[in-house]
Order: sequence, then structure tokens, then C-alpha cells
Amino acid sequence: AACAPAEEQAEPAAEEAAPTEAAQAQEEASLYVRLGGIMNIAPVVDDFIERLLVNDAINANERVKASRERVPASYLKYHVTALVCQVTGFLATMNEFGVPEREQQELVAIVESTKVDIVVPE
Repeated sequence: AACAPAEEQAEPAAEEAAPTEAAQAQEEASLYVRLGGIMNIAPVVDDFIERLLVNDAINANERVKASRERVPASYLKYHVTALVCQVTGFLATMNEFGVPEREQQELVAIVESTKVDIVVPE
């Protein structure tokens, strides 16, 4: 009576172990997958671009303002959605292809360096 019945001593059923395996797979998935793919990214980008279109700080940049006059919002939304989809899986892809950390950091630095061309200091 000090020992539990055999059925209580058995290993957990596969169904019980599945959530742990699913959680581990989710942690290993790319950011794109964890965000829910394009179906979740597109509406967020849509809302984000709508907010940017009326942002005074961003509109203070004459190049941005001129670009907005030339480029329809729908075109911008499409390309930003495509960019987000690409970059959210990009680092995982570079890791899969064995791109060294130094080169990854260098590439990220290049992309970040474009901020001065886009954002006007306050």
C-alpha cells in the first residue's frame, strides 16, 4: 500500500508529453512562424502604416513627405509587409546556412544605418 498502483507509476501518455514538445518546437520556430505568418503580419503592418501616415515627426522629413506624395499607401503597405516577412525569418535562415555571427551583425548594422536617412531628429 506504500507504493502506488502500477497504472499510476507508468510513464506519462504521449498526449501529456505533446504540449511540451509543441512548446519546444514553437521556441525553435522562426519569428515569422511565431508571429503567425503573413495572415497576422499584414493587418499589423496595415495599421502601423496608417499611423505613420499621420505622424508629424516622420512627416517633418521632406524626403518622406515627397515620397508619400509619389507612392500610394497600398504600395508601401505591400512592401513593408514583404520586408517584415523576409526579415523575421532572415536571421534564422542565416543561422541555418551557417552565416557567422560577425557577418550577421555587420548586415544588421548596415540596415540600421539607414535610419538617419528616414528619421528626422527631434
